[in-house]
Amino acid sequence: MTATDRPVIAAVDGSPHSREALDWAAHEAVRRGLALVVVHARTPDRRSAQDALRRESEELLERSVQRVSEIEPTLHPTTLSPLDFPSAALTSLSRDASLVVVGSRGLGGFRSLMLGSNSLATASMAKCPVVVIHGGATDEGATAEEFTDIVAGVAADESSEAVLEFAFGTAASRPGARLRIVHGWTMFSSLLSGGPVFDRAAAADSADRTLAELTAGWQEKYPQVEVVREPVSGSASRTLVTASATAALTVVGRRKGGESLGLGLSPVAQTTLSHALGPVAVVPC
Repeated sequence: MTATDRPVIAAVDGSPHSREALDWAAHEAVRRGLALVVVHARTPDRRSAQDALRRESEELLERSVQRVSEIEPTLHPTTLSPLDFPSAALTSLSRDASLVVVGSRGLGGFRSLMLGSNSLATASMAKCPVVVIHGGATDEGATAEEFTDIVAGVAADESSEAVLEFAFGTAASRPGARLRIVHGWTMFSSLLSGGPVFDRAAAADSADRTLAELTAGWQEKYPQVEVVREPVSGSASRTLVTASATAALTVVGRRKGGESLGLGLSPVAQTTLSHALGPVAVVPC
């Protein structure tokens, strides 16, 4: 299966957040020219009759397909209802997907939590990028679909390649989109990279050059994408969270190999994912 054959997967559970995730996934599948698969995982439960769970799942999937036909009539989604825990099912399906889209909280989530356990586990373990949709309106009642900026947080190492590949591809699929690339630096990170240690101005110039080098090849590949480079003194988390309020998508990287809850997320990714005010893509890198 090639990358262009791999579908977008939308996880649904009947919650308001999952309906927003379904809408976002449908629009993104059309933008990328990909198929859409709507998934509802039936959690194993000895206390519930499996026939009843199956009927509930079928009804939810039917409603979801109908919703997709209303917002994106050209799409003809397929459906899956695996008998498994949601994050396990989505992680397994992610091996053959281009993108997995989930709501930030499901029906079982506590209202006091900003991020549900299933969305966090899926973002931590999936084999493809995962987009987490934070429910509700963003700045001044607007939705993420009305914004054009794609914001990407990058580090000054090889992990940035996967993030930049996804961010540039996403921006290119949205005519008129601007790509803001954020790189956080400190005097300590300058020391680790062999750059200036005591001269703050020189360290800032070094960070700017590093960011320009990281993005040069991608700008040549995607000349139609307007790029803004933003080296930030200090942690990039605050900038990314603030930018997410008016971004169509905020993109962060995740270390490969995380096998337990949250293990694959860097502090920047964890903070951004937990506090963002708009959709966040977590990219394995």
